[in-house]
Amino acid sequence: MGSSRLRLLVAAQSFCDAFAQKDDIDTILSHFSKTREISAIEYGEPSLASFLGRPFLGATQVKEYFLIINSLLSYERIRFSEFLVDTETSRVALKGMGEFTWSGTQKSWEEVFTYILDFNDELKVVRYQVWADTGSAYLARIGQLDQVREGGMGQIQCLGT
Repeated sequence: MGSSRLRLLVAAQSFCDAFAQKDDIDTILSHFSKTREISAIEYGEPSLASFLGRPFLGATQVKEYFLIINSLLSYERIRFSEFLVDTETSRVALKGMGEFTWSGTQKSWEEVFTYILDFNDELKVVRYQVWADTGSAYLARIGQLDQVREGGMGQIQCLGT
């Protein structure tokens, strides 16, 4: 493995470890660039959750993203795998897995999600992108995840049939 590839892999793993170990937000943010504009986005329909579908631009907003996540969700047994390193673009794509719980309802779900992390020359994150299970998050938020599991979509009045 080339040295630039290994350095990118280690930087990505270090960021992921900080998240998985529930390090404080300042520690997580220490993995982001201080010299370039940074961004975070978790793709999805914005009406499903306040952290979805809108870009968080700059250090203040990226911190806000992680504060929102911490206020709404808890998680356990986070693990990461299938790291794909692109040295030409300084980008790492990876798969994450774990159990998430919507704090307001205490409804939990197992989730598989994807990160794409773009790094600068200092091996700091400049762009953080997430694709996750927004459907389960939404159903957990409105307290209907168990209903869907037990009876299927036709049982949920607010979703229609």
